[in-house]
Amino acid sequence: MSCLLLLQASPFNLPMRDNIYMRLLWWVFVLPIIILDIKIYGQWFTKGKRLLSRVANPTCQLSIIANLVAAKAAVDMGWLEIALCLLSLAMAHYLVLFITLYQRLPGSNGVSMMLRPVFFLFIATPSMASLAWGSINGKFDEGSKMLFFLSLFLFMSLVSRPTLFHKSMRKFNIAWWAYSFPMTLLALASIEYAQQVKNGVAHTLALVLSSLSILVTLALMVLTTFNVNKLFTRTQPNNQ
Repeated sequence: MSCLLLLQASPFNLPMRDNIYMRLLWWVFVLPIIILDIKIYGQWFTKGKRLLSRVANPTCQLSIIANLVAAKAAVDMGWLEIALCLLSLAMAHYLVLFITLYQRLPGSNGVSMMLRPVFFLFIATPSMASLAWGSINGKFDEGSKMLFFLSLFLFMSLVSRPTLFHKSMRKFNIAWWAYSFPMTLLALASIEYAQQVKNGVAHTLALVLSSLSILVTLALMVLTTFNVNKLFTRTQPNNQ
């Protein structure tokens, strides 16, 4: 997923759809995602040992986000039909997963206190979906706006409940990086929204979210640098 995002942010100003190397890289990055889809979604569909209601947690959305990123990249390659296929696959499973996570069915795995930052992945999925649909449709239309508003609502729902993350913020943890990626996608979606509606409120919102995304990423980089030794020490086995 990260490689696909980097592929779309190539600094070499090359037309991706006319470049054989870009197309080859797209398939190299996307094939593992498709194989993972067949494995994971097949298990959920056939109700095997890894029943969705038992294993569902916010990190399950990563496979859906990967499909959305691949769909957006497919548009840049000129493969609109493939983009629509990946988008439909992602959204169908997102609806099922979102409802399952909302219901918190008995027996489902909870999220430990230290891993509470992964709840921000709830923001990442609709934000990435709005960007992917905007690329497929050629503009940030009503469908993209609705997905953006959903991600904005989920963001406000999370930030208005600081006690949810209180214990996980006592000591630095690598899980804190789960704040950065969703915030970046939300900021990108807000920029697309502001460019479409062209009013002061939208531009202010885009500026605030973009600034917050940058500050969060910079803060995480600094904190990770100062705590890298502690993190490495924690992962070392106790030889005594």
